[in-house]
Amino acid sequence: MIAQLAVFAETNGDGTVFILFGCFLFALSLFVYVFYQPGAVMRAPQKTRLSYLDERKEAVYENLRDLSFEHKAGKLSDDDYEQQRRGLESEAAVILAEMDDIQRARTVSAPKSAPRPGKA
Repeated sequence: MIAQLAVFAETNGDGTVFILFGCFLFALSLFVYVFYQPGAVMRAPQKTRLSYLDERKEAVYENLRDLSFEHKAGKLSDDDYEQQRRGLESEAAVILAEMDDIQRARTVSAPKSAPRPGKA
């Protein structure tokens, strides 16, 4: 390839070789940029069920705040507001109950430190 460029440069002296060489470097750098895999890729922290439920709880609370705002602004009828509010509140109750179960299971399964003999 380089030998062909050298032959082409001898026959054509208008700078085309530099343009072709620039295009080649650009294509090579683009190829490296797209396909290069660094050694250590940063990973997001692993989500637990409790952290997922906490995010869902915050989302439901935000939806309840938005729903209340829209009702006060007159965008929702009283019936629609009550129906949607009940649905969101029941979803929040389910989430909170599951969070409590997980936290209770963690405290029960955590080993309790026994008092050492001879120490008060």
